[in-house]
Amino acid sequence: MANLDRKKLRRRVRYRIRRKVQGTSDRPRLAVFRSTKHIYVQAIDDASGKTVAHASTLEENMKAAGGGNVEAAKKVGTLVAERLKEAGVTQAVFDRGGVVYHGRVAAVADAAREAGLKI
Repeated sequence: MANLDRKKLRRRVRYRIRRKVQGTSDRPRLAVFRSTKHIYVQAIDDASGKTVAHASTLEENMKAAGGGNVEAAKKVGTLVAERLKEAGVTQAVFDRGGVVYHGRVAAVADAAREAGLKI
């Protein structure tokens, strides 16, 4: 029962964040999803409903780094920032997906900032 309540709580937080954070074509929403084994990042233009760029630890060049650690999250953050720069995007808004801004989620944001993305 407690696990179900935790899921409901996280969903409520995620939707509350989503109401405040909107992505545009100039400044897409950098949405982070983390599971126990992998981390996924998408840059989403909410106005048109399209994904501008994405990166995850499931990609071929990322599998050697592992999936559930901070180092892999840093590599994913750097990779998505590079792909956004190739698409001509220099700014983004960060959507932590209802999880605490700590650990792997913070590592993605910090690596994207270090790669030149303004969050």
